[in-house]
Amino acid sequence: MKTDTLFRPFSLKGMELRNRIVMAPMTRSMAPEGIPGQPQVDYYERRAAADVGLILTEGTVIDRPASRNTPGIPFFHGDKAMAGWTDVAAAVHAAGGKIAPQIWHTGSTRAGKWEPEAEVESPSGLVGPNNPRGRAMSEADIADTIAAFASSAKLARDAGFDAVEVHGAHGYLIDQFFWSGTNQRDDRWNGPTIKERSRFAAEIVKAIRASVGPDFPLILRVSQWKQQDYTARLATTPDEMTDWLMPLVEAGVDMLHCSQRRFWEPEFPELDGADGLNFAGWAKKLTGAATISVGSVGLNSDFGGAFAGEGSQTTPLDRLVNRMERDEFDLIAVGRAILSDAQWVQKVHNGQMDALHGFKAEDLQALA
Repeated sequence: MKTDTLFRPFSLKGMELRNRIVMAPMTRSMAPEGIPGQPQVDYYERRAAADVGLILTEGTVIDRPASRNTPGIPFFHGDKAMAGWTDVAAAVHAAGGKIAPQIWHTGSTRAGKWEPEAEVESPSGLVGPNNPRGRAMSEADIADTIAAFASSAKLARDAGFDAVEVHGAHGYLIDQFFWSGTNQRDDRWNGPTIKERSRFAAEIVKAIRASVGPDFPLILRVSQWKQQDYTARLATTPDEMTDWLMPLVEAGVDMLHCSQRRFWEPEFPELDGADGLNFAGWAKKLTGAATISVGSVGLNSDFGGAFAGEGSQTTPLDRLVNRMERDEFDLIAVGRAILSDAQWVQKVHNGQMDALHGFKAEDLQALA
């Protein structure tokens, strides 16, 4: 199997990538007091030195009360945190890599027993359909949150990062505005269709674009599924997907990072069969934006088992190569495989498939 298609260069608004492989953002919760340090520098530098095309950092939170749901999630604001992240970006660049932070607000979600000091916030005081938690955001809260996203994006540009990714997926704050199950508002931030519920994300994108200028690449991560409900779907037809995603691209998103649990699964099998376009493929077709696909690349099980302590074995990359050869999407994000094996990209490039060793759940607990 030839993997040459994965190693074509790619360019986005002056960000030149040496290949099409992205290190997916993976929450580690290993930043004491929210401050990244030498362990994070070493962790990301190791992947850059092993030829990852673009590194997306773990989720980092904006400057809002209760913006994180575990205490070890790093900040992307404040002098101490930004000094740490500046060191990370410099180390990645010295190793020949490119890097973008993923900026985030976890909304009303839980991640264990820890509780932030401030009350959690969300569109309607819900963590899931008919499941109250925290408080509904006021207009002032919404305005301050939009401004906080824009501020963190500007900090990314000023710290020397190559792009910024906004986390709008997986049932966290932005996704809670998209989802009718958690957005029960009766104002301009809600409406009968997904297009109206996209307004919050679109305003964040506009504010970021104003803060970073026209030439800094902006990525938005989106998903149909939620951690609250793996079967949830925001768009059940291509028209609904257009209503959801096109306003975000028009607002200033350059690339959509389309998260699905298994990248080879067609988004609308009823329209184009079992080998049809996946989520990223449809998003690219409908919006014209560049896209990143993701989901169990090179592994025989999805991420869900990792949180139950389950590992995953390697599988061939044929399905990925086939989709990349037809340019269904532009980039492919790889998470657990690169987490467990910093040299994964180099091994694939060199044809050393027998040297790949899958994913070990215990690697989630180590910054190696």
